[in-house]
Amino acid sequence: MTSIKACLFDLDGVLVDTAKYHYLAWKRLAEELGFTFTEQDNEKLKGVSRMASLDILLSVGGLQFDNAKKYELAERKNNWYFESISKMDHTEILPGALNFLKACRENGLKTALGSASKNAMTILDNTGLTPYFDAIIDGTRTTNAKPDPEVFLLGAAALSVPPEQCIVFEDAEAGVEAAHRAGMSCVGIGSPATLGQAELVVSSLQEMTIERLKELSLAR
Repeated sequence: MTSIKACLFDLDGVLVDTAKYHYLAWKRLAEELGFTFTEQDNEKLKGVSRMASLDILLSVGGLQFDNAKKYELAERKNNWYFESISKMDHTEILPGALNFLKACRENGLKTALGSASKNAMTILDNTGLTPYFDAIIDGTRTTNAKPDPEVFLLGAAALSVPPEQCIVFEDAEAGVEAAHRAGMSCVGIGSPATLGQAELVVSSLQEMTIERLKELSLAR
């Protein structure tokens, strides 16, 4: 039996709902480029880096650009997104997230953020979540996007906890795969239909307790 010593959290869709702001910004970019980008299309971007997301969006529109133009488009999208998240506050923390983070720390569990977002610090600071993390690994510190395990392996290293003693909380299929490739168990936040590979799937962190974590630990 391997006991859990650390919890690693994705940001978007797990702790806060910034996905809506990403979608609105991508949708606006697509409209400026002359095509429609639907919420169904947007599902393909979950857990994917900014430039990889742009490539997916352009493929939906059947468009191709050189790297210089792509960086300009990605920056335009990010500026719109940044305008939105700059107005966020603690009211946008998802149900149960703050209580579970507090419970983890009260029970001696280390906590880390593992997110592809380059704007993670802005979001954490605006929502007041920054103090609840022992380590923050975001898109400014990684080179490989999920499902590559880099972000979670860096998180475990920053916490000085072996991967097998870490558990990841993710809302994206690519994130679940990244956790498993890092040698970690995963709790999926969302639908069992898309996150079925996770060891446990819950609708939100409101359903998570330290007791459920211990049960997962016993089952390993």
